[in-house]
Amino acid sequence: MDYKIANIRVSLPDACTGAHFARALRPFLTLDTGPADLALEIVLRLPDEAGYRELYRFDFTDADADCRFGRDDAGYLLEIAPRDGSAPAHFRSGYEAVRGGAASDFTLQHNPALLRFGLWTLYNIAAVRRGAVAIHSSVIRYRNRGVLFLGESGTGKSTHTRLWREHIPGAELLNDDSPIISAGGDTAPQVWGSPWSGKTPCYRNENLPIAAIVRLSQAPHNRIRRLRPIEAIGALLPSAPPAFSHDERLQDDVCALLSRVIESVPVYHLECLPDADAARLSCQTIFGE
Repeated sequence: MDYKIANIRVSLPDACTGAHFARALRPFLTLDTGPADLALEIVLRLPDEAGYRELYRFDFTDADADCRFGRDDAGYLLEIAPRDGSAPAHFRSGYEAVRGGAASDFTLQHNPALLRFGLWTLYNIAAVRRGAVAIHSSVIRYRNRGVLFLGESGTGKSTHTRLWREHIPGAELLNDDSPIISAGGDTAPQVWGSPWSGKTPCYRNENLPIAAIVRLSQAPHNRIRRLRPIEAIGALLPSAPPAFSHDERLQDDVCALLSRVIESVPVYHLECLPDADAARLSCQTIFGE
């Protein structure tokens, strides 16, 4: 089946999506034909490649697993190893040699969370080369524009967007975890819904011009200020795929994309309480009301 996520065409084998992920993917199904930007092949075993270099190790808490991200002579490789001793799943993305080429040894015996995260990683490798990337954030749709709220886990992104929906008429949720942003050509930077929305099942195949990006931090007061460009890059980078910061090629693509975004999109820092006044302050600052 083929899907279009932020104009990135993804081709997946039917058998590997699973019931839950199929629901998330369904709004992005496309009947249009064309070459895939990411075509995933399921194989029994990924071939060994020469020159492997590990770039980053990290925890994947959703599946209680350890991850290794690296590269070799053929491309990038993600290994997700559950801590219960079950078989790891591997996800490979080639460089530019073969358009869309990707492979995995994922099976139906694996935890479905491994596929969702592995595909998210493969998707971002394909997307960032084409001027798009996932940003860890919660996104409000208001007046047909999107506002992204960023912050470390636990800083209140979902709480703040819930306060918008409760106290600002017309505010709706576009995505609650991993929307896609894009910038390129003559089109204003856009934010797109995606099949990855954390614990909130919000899978909208929609895109909006970005009105603003706001980085949140908890405080005993509500205060907002616009960031200078160098501060804005620093505010956005931690919300891009963390593993990419350990590879020069991927990091350069991410930085170039974010630089294009902040050329026309204001970025703010909101120090806030989890209350309605914080939502009203950010709305008034961004939309002038």
